[in-house]
Amino acid sequence: MQHPLPLYLYPLFLSPGLSNVRDAGPQRRCFDRACNPRIGNLALGRVLSTQSVCGSNSSERFCFFKQSARPRGKQSCSAAKCARCDAAAPGQAHPAAAMSDSSFRHPDTWWQSAEGVEEETLQLDLETKFLFTHLILVFRSPRPAAMLLERSQDFGRTWRTIRYFAHDCETMFGLAEGLPVGEGAATCTSKYSGALPCTRGEVIYRALSPWHSVDPYGLAAQNQLAVTNLRVRLLRRQQCPCQAKRRGAAALPMEHYAIYDFIVKGSCLCNGHADHCVPAQGYRPGPEKASSMVHGKCVCRHNTAGDHCERCAPLYNDLPWQAANGIMGTPHACQKCKCGGHARSCRFSRGLWLATGRRRGGVCNDCLHNTEGRHCQNCKRGFYRDPSRPKTAPDSCKRCFCHPVGSVPSGGGTPCDPSSGKCTCKPGVEGPHCDKCIRGYWGFHEYGCRPCDCAGGCDPYTGDCVSGSDVEVLYAAAGNPGNGSDNSETALFRVEELFSALHHSEKCECIEGNLGSPKWFCVAKFDYVLVVKVMSAHDKGSHAEVEVKIKKILHQNPRLKIQQGSVTLYPESWTVQGCTCPILNPGYEYVVAGHKNWKTGRLAMNTRSFVKPWKTSLGPKLLHIIRKDCGRR
Repeated sequence: MQHPLPLYLYPLFLSPGLSNVRDAGPQRRCFDRACNPRIGNLALGRVLSTQSVCGSNSSERFCFFKQSARPRGKQSCSAAKCARCDAAAPGQAHPAAAMSDSSFRHPDTWWQSAEGVEEETLQLDLETKFLFTHLILVFRSPRPAAMLLERSQDFGRTWRTIRYFAHDCETMFGLAEGLPVGEGAATCTSKYSGALPCTRGEVIYRALSPWHSVDPYGLAAQNQLAVTNLRVRLLRRQQCPCQAKRRGAAALPMEHYAIYDFIVKGSCLCNGHADHCVPAQGYRPGPEKASSMVHGKCVCRHNTAGDHCERCAPLYNDLPWQAANGIMGTPHACQKCKCGGHARSCRFSRGLWLATGRRRGGVCNDCLHNTEGRHCQNCKRGFYRDPSRPKTAPDSCKRCFCHPVGSVPSGGGTPCDPSSGKCTCKPGVEGPHCDKCIRGYWGFHEYGCRPCDCAGGCDPYTGDCVSGSDVEVLYAAAGNPGNGSDNSETALFRVEELFSALHHSEKCECIEGNLGSPKWFCVAKFDYVLVVKVMSAHDKGSHAEVEVKIKKILHQNPRLKIQQGSVTLYPESWTVQGCTCPILNPGYEYVVAGHKNWKTGRLAMNTRSFVKPWKTSLGPKLLHIIRKDCGRR
């Protein structure tokens, strides 16, 4: 027999402000307005638990009346029908899952308790918080004379009764029908506790009154609608009146509860910021897969985030989060913080929000691209804003290259002008980076450069008086080209010759490196530490070039890109003295540590470098110094 579609299977809950949203396309349901996922049966596809099931221990006989309406006039009750229940036999089993299967595909399946049970508990445990709007129970046995409905909002830690059902509220619960004991307390109704009909009797609970318009996303409604667990306690059975009218029916086994459908109408809890949900963490599917499953994790819109869209997305905290307005349809979307593309997240500051007249309260987190400030609007100390690049460009803040010794910090203590990158030089210092003495000055130091105390010029390093072409050559060596022919090979050779012979001749006595003091090794801050084999060495007059094959890289500056293979080292050459330090003989293996000349890009070697004939035992010792004493990787 086909049953007509019951009224309770149609949608029962639609906020006035959302009445026309269902007609919109799926991509536009949340556009510029509040939205909500579809309403469905929360029990469908989930596990329902009961205290007992008929036929659990062995097959048992049961009987029932199919009296679905009150007899009219002299119409008598039909005869009782009997069958057997056996939990182990698929055709005779009546498990709890039968209450939550599809009412369309399985209209005549039901759960049945063990025979003789007086009290029974049905419970639905949800994996996350949902909005609960209606409960519909369709009984196969007569409805209970007394039952109550309880819900939990904290996963079963605490429970609250939300409705009492009884044939006589005063006798069963001490409550006057329809009157709550206190504010917010549950009421009792006798509407759904009659003995007739003996089968397919309904019990219905509505979480919100259909006569009052209420914002389903407001705090008051959420306190009424939110649920994580639902529990129905069946407290007292009652007989079908036909059992007393039919001869011999009193002895039949009819002392049990039986329910066709346990329907929990509700939706995913998204605060008006989503129209679609996916499975939440902890979801346990029931025995039957359901295509119309109501899942619990929102696919958030309106720039919101969280399982329930309960907070703003990481970069959208310029205004405080709000639930949408379900009556007016206002979305209350989260607003993007003004971080100029230099942050991945921001936080809401209530103090800033109030200070700006509630217009803006976002503070950017962990500014990127060398920026800082509440809105990542400034370049970090040591960087300046490149006027040729957009402020939102990742490379808009460039590093200052002012020499720390020769420059004067700009306003705010920054090394260079934060708007142009220009350096302010100390007295006697010049150059784009303030890294050399003006001609006629010497002694590049923290105080700048001092004037030469000479009739002519002086050595920019020592202040010694020199004259004639030597002045041109010395200043060319220091990076100050004069009027001499410093571009010729002869001039370049003379620069190196004068620099080494006049001021560093005593250092031509090469001293082998010593690892006695790890502190000295760390202070040197070498750009590279390599194990090499010398393949060849060439005296170029102005410098030496040593071709080496890298055997092992113990350490290198992150800015270097040294790889295994052949490279060239450039020891300083003292041609007047006829020696080159440090000494690197072809055919031998050395451990070498030195610095890179960042202007020329060469791996330089000089008397400040560390060179020692390679022994296997040096490896662990050097690695220990580099990693433990120097704290480098």
